[in-house]
Amino acid sequence: MRQAQSLHFCTHDGVQLHYRHWPATRNEHQPRRALVMFHRGHEHGGRLAHLADELDLPGYDLFAWDARGHGLSPGARGDSPSFATSVRDVQTFIEHLQARHGIAETDMVVLAQSVGAVLVATWAHDYAPKVRCLVLASPAFKVKLYVPFARPGLKLLKAMRGNFFVNSYVKPRLLTHDPERIASYTADPLISRPISANVLLGLYEAADRVVADAQAIQLPVQLLVSGADFVVERGPQVRFFERLGSVRKEMHVLPGFFHDTLGERDRAHALARIERFIGQCFDAPLPPLSQLDADRVGASCAEAESLAAPLPRHSLGALYWRGYRAGLRLVRGLSEGVALGLDSGFDSGSTLDYVYRDQARGKGRLGRLIDRNYLDAIGWRGIRQRKLHVEELLRLAIAALREQGRAVHIVDIAAGHGRYILDALQTHLPDSILLRDYSELNVRQGTALIEEKGLGEIARFVQGDAFDRQSLASLDPRPSLAVVSGLYELFTSNTLVGNSLAGLADAIEDDGYLVYTGQPWHPQLEMIARALTSHRGGDAWVMRRRSQVEMDQLVEAAGFRKITQRIDPWGIFSVSLAQRVR
Repeated sequence: MRQAQSLHFCTHDGVQLHYRHWPATRNEHQPRRALVMFHRGHEHGGRLAHLADELDLPGYDLFAWDARGHGLSPGARGDSPSFATSVRDVQTFIEHLQARHGIAETDMVVLAQSVGAVLVATWAHDYAPKVRCLVLASPAFKVKLYVPFARPGLKLLKAMRGNFFVNSYVKPRLLTHDPERIASYTADPLISRPISANVLLGLYEAADRVVADAQAIQLPVQLLVSGADFVVERGPQVRFFERLGSVRKEMHVLPGFFHDTLGERDRAHALARIERFIGQCFDAPLPPLSQLDADRVGASCAEAESLAAPLPRHSLGALYWRGYRAGLRLVRGLSEGVALGLDSGFDSGSTLDYVYRDQARGKGRLGRLIDRNYLDAIGWRGIRQRKLHVEELLRLAIAALREQGRAVHIVDIAAGHGRYILDALQTHLPDSILLRDYSELNVRQGTALIEEKGLGEIARFVQGDAFDRQSLASLDPRPSLAVVSGLYELFTSNTLVGNSLAGLADAIEDDGYLVYTGQPWHPQLEMIARALTSHRGGDAWVMRRRSQVEMDQLVEAAGFRKITQRIDPWGIFSVSLAQRVR
């Protein structure tokens, strides 16, 4: 029997999470391979220990974590600061395994069950990892709560009371037919029944998003569905599988299986399928599916075309959005933010600067209340979180350049008013800052902001086209750090984006850095397309989402290697740091 080593890794916020490592018993693979396991809710990595011997994978290192608030990891039982925090923990864990154990991401297989499977599916959607394949067992995309209106009730109680805990109703005999597993579950002191409303509601929201947009996941996926599951519903699992963008995918419905798929009495034939799928993914790997032409074919292209098409004039949808636009015009005299959006475009630099400042302004108390509601829209909250993530990765890149003894020359090729980048650099001054924007108004406003912040000696603002490759390639001084924030999301064409990235690749010093943003998801796409206007001639603001896979492939094609990534709790805006490679 394999013996587990007890180890720890440090999360982004300094928490030491526990994990188990079962070293390979035979060194039959070079480079090394790993199976990384994620447990179901209420449990811990030790509940997957039996797989170390039951799976016939002697040449693989096996790892299993204890999530925050579970097993031997710290935190209130069943709690996490947010579901998104736990998803980021998955990314940090994978990065740790690469650094500590020397196993490449492409040589890892991820096996996850129930809540762990939703964490992993969300991670695969949001972070676009390059692991070899995913095996998802009984993913908890929709938990059977059995109480009418349970989810709205949880949201209401959380709004009134703050975070609170609910106990699982599930008895061990409803999880598996295996008497040994039932007995061990009952006697296990590390299993806890509570789960926080914070995590449970976050689980629901992430699951809805990932099932709806599963086409963005293109890794090989094997889905194991328990045929007699009393804990989670099958419908979302089937929809997830049908929508998966994976070329290699397979779903197995296991008749009579209860929820603990990997711990069922008759699990041997399920484990044999897992072994076969893993072996196939290594022995006959598929090349990554190119997304460089996703602007011309595919789901996001079709989605954007549908949003751009007018609705039938007298349809209920057309009437609804006509009324919505009339409502915006009605309150423009009360809310400064709405008025600015209508005048300059809701995607303009002026609007973004207003959103960054986050100060409700309007005529009287009612006007300020309307403006506060406007500024608190989920898209604007995501924009402000994106600003914080840009600032964080800028500081990270500056620190790396300073550590290497290199000069820090920064360029932002579409800076708007420049507030987000100038705020970030107040305490981490570079050697030079070059801000560019196509709009003369933004250049004037940004130049004034440079003077206001006392950065005139090192910073300047000039007019420039962010899609002109030759203009970018001739930047002087050559930047060691470039920023593109919120620009590519406004343009559907990958040719334009590719030209811009190629120009930056020509300009940036060898081993220099690029901070870039993406928008893999947005819950208000139709409202934006039907009701809001763009700064480009007052046209409808129709956005085409780019999956994280697509955005990363565009950056990689230009000659950059992605290093790390951040994403907001709602999965709307990502910010990544890449390095120029020759």
